[in-house]
Amino acid sequence: MTSTAFSVADCFSRTYAEARGKFRSAAHLIGANVVADIHPELRGIEGEELAIDVVYIGPDNPSRLTIVTSGTHGAEGYCGSACQTALLRDRQLLDRFEQGSGGLLLVHAVNPYGFSWMHRTNEDNIDLNRNGVQFPLVDRDDADYQRLERLLVGESWPRTHDEANKLAAYCEKNGGLAMLWKKLSGGQYSYPDGLFYGGTASSWSINVVREVLCRYAGGSMDVAWIDIHTGLGPYGHAEKIFPGRQEDVGFARMLWGSDVVDTSSGRSVSGGVSGSVIKLIYEVCPSARAAILGLEFGTVPYDQVIDSLVADAWLRRQRAPTPSQSAGVAALVRSAFYCESDDWKGSVLGQARMVFLQCAVGMTT
Repeated sequence: MTSTAFSVADCFSRTYAEARGKFRSAAHLIGANVVADIHPELRGIEGEELAIDVVYIGPDNPSRLTIVTSGTHGAEGYCGSACQTALLRDRQLLDRFEQGSGGLLLVHAVNPYGFSWMHRTNEDNIDLNRNGVQFPLVDRDDADYQRLERLLVGESWPRTHDEANKLAAYCEKNGGLAMLWKKLSGGQYSYPDGLFYGGTASSWSINVVREVLCRYAGGSMDVAWIDIHTGLGPYGHAEKIFPGRQEDVGFARMLWGSDVVDTSSGRSVSGGVSGSVIKLIYEVCPSARAAILGLEFGTVPYDQVIDSLVADAWLRRQRAPTPSQSAGVAALVRSAFYCESDDWKGSVLGQARMVFLQCAVGMTT
């Protein structure tokens, strides 16, 4: 296999189509095969094909497997795609993975629709990190969600003065906006046009990921899975979030260090959620040690991230939004989950490389 020198800017893209092209080209340059699961019905904002692209490097039926996924929350895919492309173009890092005799599985754009159309959710407004559950769900009560969401997502965008005052009054009495957000973000399954909607059945994306895991991970006994996200935390900082089983937290910290934050501790920038994509590994490999990691890169202040999701939820409820409304909300979502500055991009790739290197070293015989 061969690789060429590259710059930070080479790895980042302006569109889903460009990001997909860079990922596939980087794979082809090193002689790696790309398997595409193409969406059977939908096209992208430029009329392009929408697909989940998969690259596997390593032996057949590996006992140790590192997985890297991007674009679970569509608009966050710009960051994750760049990290995957940089990994494919990093000859020294790939050599370390090969020396360990384990497998490396890259899944590009878990939510290609949201990536292309600038939504965090998929074509059915499903948050894929709430969709990785076993349906049907029973005895699910989302009444509290509906009550709280009405405070956050109003009848208009931007919020009216009255809506803003009601939201501020609630937050002042109940621990602030961050506390309200954590109460809402766990996932709900009753309001299809709401925030953090988990759906009523497995989505196309989740079904594809399940199939990919069965194809490549079925015999693995040690799995490290990194799902790349953006939006929460300090600008440019990567929080290592562990949402997995308590018996595996030691494995995760052995790989990635003592700064791995267990969501059950309450200290993470992310609250606990239902149906995370990375928890699908427990279905496919229930006996494996699984170090699962949400690698979360901070972007803009917290309230701006929340506003972008509220605006997007409001937009999806409009039967006939104007082009300017659609473009304005898309720009808001993009700026919340992707920073154009070179220092942010460099910080992202540097920290991601360290996390990947820790896997290459730690997942050895």
